[in-house]
Amino acid sequence: MATRLQSSLRLVARQTGATLARTPVWNRPVAWATRAAFSTKAPQFFAAPHGKVTYTADKYPYLKRDNTFKKLSEEDVTYFKSILVPSSITQDSEDLETFNVDWLNKYRGQSKLVLKPSSTEQVSKILKYCNDHKLAVVPQGGNTGLVGGGVPVFDEIVVSMSNMNTVRSFDNVSGALVCDAGCILEVLDKYLEERGYLMPLDLGAKGSCHIGGNVSTNAGGLRLLRYGSLHGTVLGLEVVLPDGTILDNLSTLRKDNTGYDLKQLFIGAEGTLGVVTGVSILAPKRPKAINVALLGMDTFDQVQAAFKRSKDELSEILSAFEFWDRAAIKLVKEHLVAGANDPLESLHNFYVLIETSGSNKDHDDEKLNTYLEGLMGDEIVQDGVVAQDTTQILNLWAIREGIPEACSKAGAVYKYDISMPVPVLYQAVEDMKARLVQSDAYGDGKLFTSVIGYGHVGDGNLHLNVAAEKFTNEATALIEPYIFEWTAGHSGSISAEHGLGVSKNNFLHYSKSASMIELMKRFKEMLDPNGIMNPYKYLPDK
Repeated sequence: MATRLQSSLRLVARQTGATLARTPVWNRPVAWATRAAFSTKAPQFFAAPHGKVTYTADKYPYLKRDNTFKKLSEEDVTYFKSILVPSSITQDSEDLETFNVDWLNKYRGQSKLVLKPSSTEQVSKILKYCNDHKLAVVPQGGNTGLVGGGVPVFDEIVVSMSNMNTVRSFDNVSGALVCDAGCILEVLDKYLEERGYLMPLDLGAKGSCHIGGNVSTNAGGLRLLRYGSLHGTVLGLEVVLPDGTILDNLSTLRKDNTGYDLKQLFIGAEGTLGVVTGVSILAPKRPKAINVALLGMDTFDQVQAAFKRSKDELSEILSAFEFWDRAAIKLVKEHLVAGANDPLESLHNFYVLIETSGSNKDHDDEKLNTYLEGLMGDEIVQDGVVAQDTTQILNLWAIREGIPEACSKAGAVYKYDISMPVPVLYQAVEDMKARLVQSDAYGDGKLFTSVIGYGHVGDGNLHLNVAAEKFTNEATALIEPYIFEWTAGHSGSISAEHGLGVSKNNFLHYSKSASMIELMKRFKEMLDPNGIMNPYKYLPDK
């Protein structure tokens, strides 16, 4: 066991030209690095040219345009031109496709107008006018969502936040960052890096996604295990309500026990209650010492054992505990350059990527050393490597972050983002595959080609991807609502971090009780009585 692990560590050193020390390599220093981001606007992520994407309204025939909404007129456009400069208004049909189609090329709206305000006051004027005239609106950030929540269904006006991208203030004592909602996540992280801090969330789409969209979807990502969710790290919000009212709650206080915590209503509301225009968020100090290890295992029981032990032995320095299965690494190797980064000598049933981050390298290295020696001694891992430098850190993370792209290149991919107790996490993958096999729909020449499982063990969050030859009603019927029923039966959530959008809103009852859904509807009716904000989504529509 120890020999196999050590030989693999030497393999990584050979690949990068590094010189191996006689001491265990996990005691060698590694520097913090900002991981390379993929752009979700890159052409290779699209399943088909925009013109071939089926309209969402045709894909979901039960959706009917609400005729109480006014259709856009020249008079309306004239008003918007009075408050926005010409470059902030898009009407060209070709340019509109960028805003009408999601990055997966799965959802396509029919908007005829995109507005790009550059101030909160402009957003206020836009929403007040739209509310007074019953014009439906879709707030849009970086358009990197996975459930169709950020693109129109019919002819809703798109309000893009791309022009609101300024850092308003930063307190280098408390770490409180205040910024516009249109700031790109990676740009904010680089801004904070120069000041010794970092953003408390990290996503594969960080090169394109907006912090306002992150807040509106309550995005989770790769740092949630260490820093928690946005419900905890967001200190305050500035939100424009549907009637144009500006709700100024950009507090930078960590403690404020006066009245209802209204910002929580808008975190994860997916733009159905208002438009987030400003965000105050608590940025933690940037770690001075980072270690990343990649481990190969035979069973998911071993993955669980390694996770449990990591909480005991790594505790305060543990910042990520990610896993993926054999099917996932095969796709990465087949479709991505990142597949060549795999330093393990053979394929394994399961892979675990562990990251630690702290302020004292010697302390962190000693803890990781003890942890890894324990895993080897108890034969929990079969193989493994530890990054020795920044390049190796990036290469190991590239494997994990490349999985969504690799899956998208495997055909038409049904993506499910579910959470549940960790002991049954991988059972969802096994049961789904068994269902497809029993239906004679899995394998070469069949409807489905692969079932892939990966995700955040520390958060109990599984990304279940089911690759098919193409999107069909027959394929969908084999997966849905089965996967949602399975999740509910195991005390889970049908959406751990991607949200509901138009793809999961009618399955909300699998995760929330009737009384909870009714209360949500009452909040919606109170704040948005005309229903103009992001209609046809989030709450059950049928």
